[in-house]
Amino acid sequence: MALPSTVSSPSFKSTPPYLSAFKPKPLNLPITYRSSNRKLISFRCSSSSFSEKHQNVNPPPKSDDLVELPLFPLPLVLFPGATIPLQIFEYRYRVMMQTLLQSDLRFGVVYSDAVSGSAAGVGCVGEIVKHERLVDDRFFLICKGQERFRVTDLVRTKPYLVAKVTWLEDRPSGEENLDELANEVEVLMKEVIRLSNRLNGKPEKESQDLRKNQFPTPFSFFVGSTFEGAPMEQQALLELEDTAARLKRERETLRNTLNYLTAASAVKDVFPSP
Repeated sequence: MALPSTVSSPSFKSTPPYLSAFKPKPLNLPITYRSSNRKLISFRCSSSSFSEKHQNVNPPPKSDDLVELPLFPLPLVLFPGATIPLQIFEYRYRVMMQTLLQSDLRFGVVYSDAVSGSAAGVGCVGEIVKHERLVDDRFFLICKGQERFRVTDLVRTKPYLVAKVTWLEDRPSGEENLDELANEVEVLMKEVIRLSNRLNGKPEKESQDLRKNQFPTPFSFFVGSTFEGAPMEQQALLELEDTAARLKRERETLRNTLNYLTAASAVKDVFPSP
């Protein structure tokens, strides 16, 4: 999907973001894509630019699981349990919000790549948990991620996008020890935080409890949400339907990050800053 210049979208740079300030959320990871800090996002979108691959492809059978959902393409990936702030100012999306505020407060967030102009076929429901209506009918919103969905058909494009979607759930992971995987990921995250703080001259204090008694599946979504600045990787994690596979991929990404930070820390010890 081509995004007009009025979009406040992530800036894509080739400089690895390893040495930027690190916080538990977001994680800055060694992946080419990088975004500015997530701030209030103002968004305009041309509905006609929504990828045609989501229109009338393999018409799905009628099912209780098939629902219609208004879509909001954004230059970010929303995960279940994560929250995002939005500013709604374009007319079509003000109309959408007027409708949602009188119904179930839910809409679909799909990642739209500002570079390639394509929109993802898998997204996450955003539920409005807080809103403020301004005098000119603009809105400030806080939205929380809920269920994931897959777009099966585009119903209409005006005044805003509405699609038929099916819900996605993770499959059982068989013999995998999910708690063990989740614990490994948490340990790696804490070590990445520690080294990143060290490289940025911050105290190497004991890391907080990152998992907070979450079950492995919601924890895997939390970890994915911290990979801000790497939207393509986040989208891949969102689309996985296996908690073990998602945790393993996150573990590998964190290990790569840790290897880089360890090397950077060694260089800093040998050549300390004046």
